[in-house]
Amino acid sequence: MAMKDYSDEFKADAVALYESTPGATYKSIAADLGINRATLREWVLRDRDRRGVDPATARAGRAAPARAGQPAPSADPDERIRQLEARVAELEASERKLATERDILRKAAKYFAGETNW
Repeated sequence: MAMKDYSDEFKADAVALYESTPGATYKSIAADLGINRATLREWVLRDRDRRGVDPATARAGRAAPARAGQPAPSADPDERIRQLEARVAELEASERKLATERDILRKAAKYFAGETNW
């Protein structure tokens, strides 16, 4: 099988999608993008090395995967505010992921439309 040559922009977008997706795995993101899991992993590790990020702690600060539904009501107003703030953070992360995926798909569609030689 021939090796594919991906643009630097595609690689950066793929890494950004992986890094911004709570609970993502190399396998799931690579499948979504139609690339090999090991290829995505290599891109992520190179990017982290370039930025000087320790691989062991790179994803520790990420939000937990999004929960279904609303936060459970709490009697304490401060706790309710914290729950709502956490939910807002989850929704913002999800929105960033969807925007990144949309941008990648637009670029891919433009690339493949230009590659067609009928």
